[in-house]
Amino acid sequence: MYEYLRHIFSERGISAAEPLAAGLTILAIFTLAVAALVLVARFIVPLFHRLADKTPTQWDVIFARHGAFKRAAWLVPAVIINALGASWFTNAPVYGGFLRLTAQLWLWLAGLFTVHALLDGALEIYNRYTVSRQVPLRGFLQAVKLALSLVMVIVLLATLMGRSPGLLISGMGAMTAVLMLVFKDPILGFVAGIQLSANRMLAVGDWLEMPKYNADGDVIDITLTTVKVCNWDRTITTIPTYALISDSFKNWRGMTETGGRRIARSIFIDMTSIHFIDDEEVKRLRRMQLITGYIDTKLADIERDNREKGIDPASPANGRKLTNVGTFRAYLVEYLKTHPLIRQDLIMIVRQLEPTPQGLPIQLYAFVNDTRWVQYEGVQSDIFDHVLAVAPEFGLRVYQAPSAADVRAIGKNT
Repeated sequence: MYEYLRHIFSERGISAAEPLAAGLTILAIFTLAVAALVLVARFIVPLFHRLADKTPTQWDVIFARHGAFKRAAWLVPAVIINALGASWFTNAPVYGGFLRLTAQLWLWLAGLFTVHALLDGALEIYNRYTVSRQVPLRGFLQAVKLALSLVMVIVLLATLMGRSPGLLISGMGAMTAVLMLVFKDPILGFVAGIQLSANRMLAVGDWLEMPKYNADGDVIDITLTTVKVCNWDRTITTIPTYALISDSFKNWRGMTETGGRRIARSIFIDMTSIHFIDDEEVKRLRRMQLITGYIDTKLADIERDNREKGIDPASPANGRKLTNVGTFRAYLVEYLKTHPLIRQDLIMIVRQLEPTPQGLPIQLYAFVNDTRWVQYEGVQSDIFDHVLAVAPEFGLRVYQAPSAADVRAIGKNT
């Protein structure tokens, strides 16, 4: 076409026949390329989308949703420009070289955007599998996209300068320090993301607790540079990815995988209410079905041991005797053993802690079989409702600091 136009313009005596013919030819080539792009975008791409909707698999639908077909359509103009430039400018290498360079740049950029769309679609497909919770790849793919973009910039610069990409890369050694400074966070985040994934330290959906950043909630996103945590008050905390490697944090995933959420709470017993149990109290406490067997066994064991040792029962300090606080602990153990929402296969203890000015701590240590927060708190509250209500049956008083009512009562009695 270029030769034909140049010949016509030359016969008519137009002095600028060559550049005019070249300009019109290039304009025609770009017009055909744009027309082909419009044709593909308006008809071919929607056809692919309809075919994707009819296939049994969802992969093609996902790639279509991320624009892979639309971006691939931009490859068509580059192919047309390259092909027509080579065939229409056979005798004009300058113009043909310009079109070939344009087609190359266009092809590289369209290919990069298409690869990005394919990677986004592949990530969505991967996230549909269970393994994605254990090994998140979002940060890794972001690093791959960043690396591809950097390589593309180098290739484009090398193409424009007419140099080898390898030669250009070797000449960038002096810029390494600058690049390290500019891309410090992505580099640190990439390394941290690899460590998090390889060691299975954190995954989307884990309950993360990191007081330094006021983070306490579920991990909702892990990217190349940040980790997003949705706190229980529905605020969002953003943590640098590399901070999870350099600082400490608590991951509650083990609790979720085990299926048991820990109760470790104490009540404080007024130590002035602790005493030995007399016969009347024994008769009353034996009516509690949970500890009838315990009391009978314990009394028989105490009587046998005291008889063998010749203990004088005249003094309460001689020999072994039942105490109300010890019987209370035995009752709580049996209560937890028979509770339907307490995990019996995990550790379960009712123990005394070191006495404090507030009294004697009796701690219940057990695991609820429901890790959901609301359900767990309901079970724990029900248990301690019962514990607080049953303590007076053993002659025990639960400690609390004197209130205004206590002070007024003392004033009335004096």
